[in-house]
Amino acid sequence: MMDRRTFISRITLALLAAPLAVQAQQARKVWRVGVVLPGTPDTVGHVTKAIEASLANAGYVDGKNITLEWRFYPPNPTGAEKVLRALVPTIDLLVVGGTIGGVVAKKVTTTLPTIFQSVSDPVQLGLVSSLAHPGGNMTGVTFEAAAETYGKRLQLLKEILPALTVVGVLGAPGDANIPVAMQSLERVAPTLHVTLRLFEVTRTDDVDRDFTAMKTSGVQAVLVVAGPFTYEHGRRIAELALSHRLPSAYAFWETVAAGGLISLGTNIVDMAPLVAVYLDKIIKGAKPADLPVEQPTKFELVINLKTAKALGLTIPPPLLARVDRVIE
Repeated sequence: MMDRRTFISRITLALLAAPLAVQAQQARKVWRVGVVLPGTPDTVGHVTKAIEASLANAGYVDGKNITLEWRFYPPNPTGAEKVLRALVPTIDLLVVGGTIGGVVAKKVTTTLPTIFQSVSDPVQLGLVSSLAHPGGNMTGVTFEAAAETYGKRLQLLKEILPALTVVGVLGAPGDANIPVAMQSLERVAPTLHVTLRLFEVTRTDDVDRDFTAMKTSGVQAVLVVAGPFTYEHGRRIAELALSHRLPSAYAFWETVAAGGLISLGTNIVDMAPLVAVYLDKIIKGAKPADLPVEQPTKFELVINLKTAKALGLTIPPPLLARVDRVIE
């Protein structure tokens, strides 16, 4: 017959062993991880490779101890929702790229552990309660370090063009990045004596029309809102800005490499290791609600001097001294 002391001892040991058993079970489970990115395998191939490499460095290899389900969505909320609704019921964890994808993922599921990558302002967008304490099923990495980043891009244009008074803001309708960008820009624009004019584009065929409208309406420079559409069609946007002789500012350095004038932003590829860190912690038992959102700490200032020359612009020496990368 078991005495009271022996009974309590066994119960205590069982309770102590339970979390270890759960953790071991989670570690042995082959997690199905959905990775949903904006664009196509061609346009974001460098991002997929970076994520795979970072996961491998953390000990997670597709087909061995995790299963990766790659999906790509067109640069609009409807396309993202269609992809996510089909995928979410079949996976254990979701990695989603872009602000559009993050917002739609929150609409589709409030329970599936989700890691977002490259969103603008997850607190303002309602994805998390706070950066330090997300409080729900989502956490991840932001694209902007603060709401002031767009204002800083506007300041760069003003530094290059001191007489600048009218700036066109180009973005895709339905992209949740636009309200975040406009709030930042509207705080700074009055101090720079700049008027903002928003132009929303839905199709590549309409981009040319919008640039013509900008030029005829007195726009002197264009600031492009970061988003899946403007990233995927960055080269076309840069070409049109140059052909319409409009100095242009971006969040993505790739667009400057394609002919844009200047960019201030983080490198999306640099976010991949953090995605692997979050995935590792969640698989080992952590909850997204308890994992603080990370913000970029490194922002690159990139300028295309060939484009500046084609536009007849002289880059102020103090600005040129701050540039991290020059494209010639």
